[in-house]
Amino acid sequence: MSTIATALAMALSHPLDQPHVMGTFGRLPIALSHGQGVHVWDVNGKEYLDGLAGIAVNTLGHNHPRLVPALQEQVGKLLHGSNYYFTPLAEALAAKLCEHSGLVNAFFCNSGLEANEAAIKLARKFGHDKGITRPEIVVYEKSFHGRSIATLAATGNKKVQEGFGPFPEGFVRVPLNDIEALKAATAGNPNITAVFLETIQGEGGVNQTRIDYLQAVRKLCDERDWLLMIDEVQCGMGRTGKWFAHQWAGIKPDVMPLAKGLSSGIPVGAVVAGPKAAKIFTPGSHGSTFGGQPLAMRAGYETICIMEDDHLLDNAAKMGARFHAAFARELAAELAAGSVKEIRGQGLMMGIELAKPCGVLVGRCAEAGLLLSVTADSVVRLLPPLIVNAAQADAMIAITVAQIKKFLAE
Repeated sequence: MSTIATALAMALSHPLDQPHVMGTFGRLPIALSHGQGVHVWDVNGKEYLDGLAGIAVNTLGHNHPRLVPALQEQVGKLLHGSNYYFTPLAEALAAKLCEHSGLVNAFFCNSGLEANEAAIKLARKFGHDKGITRPEIVVYEKSFHGRSIATLAATGNKKVQEGFGPFPEGFVRVPLNDIEALKAATAGNPNITAVFLETIQGEGGVNQTRIDYLQAVRKLCDERDWLLMIDEVQCGMGRTGKWFAHQWAGIKPDVMPLAKGLSSGIPVGAVVAGPKAAKIFTPGSHGSTFGGQPLAMRAGYETICIMEDDHLLDNAAKMGARFHAAFARELAAELAAGSVKEIRGQGLMMGIELAKPCGVLVGRCAEAGLLLSVTADSVVRLLPPLIVNAAQADAMIAITVAQIKKFLAE
């Protein structure tokens, strides 16, 4: 047996023993082996319903019959070239994103963090081009934009920031859905260049930005010549029943970071820009060695084509309504009693906030055969693949409700 084969065999024989992997994640004692559709199996053969989709990544579920052969074909053709040359697949994916967003052009990178870093750089360059030497960006309480130093500074979560200061300056923080607070925080400040928000805050607890607030911020940005930058990394790519969650408000951003579900599991990030931001970056302003590489671009392009052909936005809206109605019905007593504080979200992005921390439910639901997460300490979050059907949704609902009720009764 070769050295590589021996090392792989040893790792697979002890899948939960990873002494050489840096301990940056508090993992469950589960090692996944393979998946099919909305189901995954661990190395011991236990089957789970995937209610997390790799944290909103596996748009098409697992082992999709159209995506897999397309990626296999691409692997046999070209994995990586270089941004010294044109990549036709990048243009094809950019065209799809512009078609569905109504924006102008796109920059490709490798993750949501990188997309949000690029957005921050766009806002700063926009300010410098106007003669502002110390540009500032409005950001939000409970937001999450990534774990690099700059995106941590933009993030509104002290727990994930702790131990990594000092942070870059240039951010003004305000509460969500309060237009008067935004106006007050920026009054008389000539350095503001952008407002940066998530349509639905994922890691912050599935907190929705109201439609009227999005519309008011769009109006304010137009009046004051600011960029409106909307982070659609988690809530975009059809998850709410529209291509991008802000489209429910009938507005367009100037800058839109994307990632997660864009390529159904292949690492990718994108920044899609409207006319106001499309020409800010010029050759040398920004870049990425792996950004726009052929495999990721093929994955993104095929994902969107499959979403179009299979009407997955309609399915996300329909199945999302099924989830929300069932949770409201089955947890009505708990809502009335206050032990469940709120059920929120849109489409297939759902959060059930309990009145006490409930991280233990992640493991309990997994034991019962469902993968989900708990975010912001007390919000049960579900982000199933967009291919989920009614029977699978009902099975996820049944497990979630049963485990919540059992937990609350303790």
